[in-house]
Amino acid sequence: MAEGGLTSHRRDPIKSSVGNVAAHRRRQNAVEVGKERRESLVRAKRLCRVSSSCDDSDVCIENDMIIDEEQSILEAQTSSAVEELKSAVSFQGKGAMQKLVGALREMRRLLSKSEFPPVEAAIKAGAIPLLVQCLSFGSPDEQLLEAAWCLTNIAAGKPEETKALLPALPLLIAHLGEKSSSPVAEQCAWALGNVAGEGEELRSVLLCQGALPPLARMMLPNKGSTVRTAAWALSNLIKGPDHKAATELIRVDGVVDAILRHLRKADEELATEVAWVVVYLSALSNVATSMLVKSDVIQLLVQRLASSNSLQLLIPVLRSLGNVIAGDSHTIVAVLLPGCEITDNVIEVLVKCLKSEHRVLKKEAAWVLSNIAAGSVEHKQLIYSSEAAPLLLRLLSTAPFDIRKEVAYVLGNLCVAPTEGDGKPNLISEHLVSLVGRGCLPGFIDLVRSADTEAARLGLQFMELVLRGMPNGEGPKLVEREDGIEAMERFQFHENEDLRNMANGLVDRYFGEDYGLDE
Repeated sequence: MAEGGLTSHRRDPIKSSVGNVAAHRRRQNAVEVGKERRESLVRAKRLCRVSSSCDDSDVCIENDMIIDEEQSILEAQTSSAVEELKSAVSFQGKGAMQKLVGALREMRRLLSKSEFPPVEAAIKAGAIPLLVQCLSFGSPDEQLLEAAWCLTNIAAGKPEETKALLPALPLLIAHLGEKSSSPVAEQCAWALGNVAGEGEELRSVLLCQGALPPLARMMLPNKGSTVRTAAWALSNLIKGPDHKAATELIRVDGVVDAILRHLRKADEELATEVAWVVVYLSALSNVATSMLVKSDVIQLLVQRLASSNSLQLLIPVLRSLGNVIAGDSHTIVAVLLPGCEITDNVIEVLVKCLKSEHRVLKKEAAWVLSNIAAGSVEHKQLIYSSEAAPLLLRLLSTAPFDIRKEVAYVLGNLCVAPTEGDGKPNLISEHLVSLVGRGCLPGFIDLVRSADTEAARLGLQFMELVLRGMPNGEGPKLVEREDGIEAMERFQFHENEDLRNMANGLVDRYFGEDYGLDE
């Protein structure tokens, strides 16, 4: 695999039949996060309703929105506005600039009125070539800003409407440069962020045309609004699935320092956008993950988790922490040392997330803990003796299925010592006996009954630990008491060969003809 790509990382010693779990999860995160953001309020594509440069001479859009206006009327007005823009572009007489800016402003006003702006009508009437013409170098800022604003909202439309911006991309990228004013550069970044949010094909076009370096440089200053927009656009641009853009971004001079500075000092809104950049960097590029681990990023992520109650910020921060821990074995071995303050702080913020009412935080926190629990015996003891253990036991029996599966990985990992190769893991008897005594076995047997093959395999693996490792031969009795035999027998003719062999082997070995004769 290429230099910057994902490497194999085994999250789970007890899951010897399936490797590369953490790396796969990081890839899946990068895809799923894009979908989540597109469907939520923080969408992958954003309409521009109010410009950051709005002043008294440019009435803010809230004041001129016509919420109940018929869509057909709006489309007719848009077609007329495009005709006015054609006339203004070709007009050479006195007041030509005012006429052109006025026509652009009316076009922008119409494209900003509704949640579903009349983009199709604007494109059909020929708006794109006119707007590209209005982006020409040497034009006044007011003209450039209005043209970029129109293109921003057109790019927020349907996929085929976003693709209509292809002729405008070179000029939008060019206006990101240092010679452009901040409002113009920011509006162009917003338009490009919408284009990048559309999909992999358009991201590739933008990357080939050189959009990444100027966007990266826009992240370097401390200008809140500009940095926020640039970070959001970059998170769309590097979201993969190819790792090359993420690796290119982290290598831009000053980017790592800027990320750290914004995570440390920025307001929550800016920190949220920067955290999403870290999510994709750490999900897709080992080069980026390695560079971040060697910085203060873990401490800063932990501080944000500890101090914030904003779900919008906590989700990307927690996911970034999970990616960094899962993606670089150096993190657990050399950074999260048992007994160190940073390690205790990590466990503390993960406990906070496990206690949260928000499902996604519980699930992500359990995933992070599962990777820490896959470390040394000392790491396992740290989690086992912390406040996390009783919370995990409760979640295993009460939480929704996806959370229970993540929790089961943590508890399973706490019971096995690190091993070399694919042999059976060595038991940590103290942890196994205690967790089984505190009622975790029924939760694992429930996983065996699920239709999810990964969860069923995990449940069977834990049952094997119980059957093999409980003292005084108590394992088979405990499994039988919780109807574990019946749960395993459903795999007798199962289509999945691994699960079938695993379940049948356990039944034959521990519940064969001689089972119960000694009683």
